[in-house]
Amino acid sequence: MIHAKKAFSRGTAIMGLSFALLSFPSEGRTQVAGSTTIGVSQEEMKVVTTGWSAKKDILGKAVYNDSNQKIGTVDDLIISPDRSVSFAIVGVGGFLGVGKHDVAIPVKNLKGEGKLMLSGATKEALKALPEFKYATKNQKKG
Repeated sequence: MIHAKKAFSRGTAIMGLSFALLSFPSEGRTQVAGSTTIGVSQEEMKVVTTGWSAKKDILGKAVYNDSNQKIGTVDDLIISPDRSVSFAIVGVGGFLGVGKHDVAIPVKNLKGEGKLMLSGATKEALKALPEFKYATKNQKKG
């Protein structure tokens, strides 16, 4: 009998708490999991579909100089902590990845649509730049 009274009291308390929570105005409540929109709106979708794709339009694409010579390939894009695409990692030289020299190029220096151009660059000039190396986990922390 004692167990039944405890169960009844616990059930009554839970119902009372539920009623109290439901009776508050909805403006003051925080959002419940699953109630936040996680996709894009119709208006945002227009921007998304007319934008460029890093995978299709940038990564793996050749970079040319003013003389229309291929001087490298975009291997990666670096996104800075403020979420802006700041640098392109361009691989220069090498064969099948052997002997390749990666350099960081400010994205603002790459021009063109369909064909990426780096004005004033040569393979030799890019190879003379410091080689880009990814930070290790320890370097990223501090």
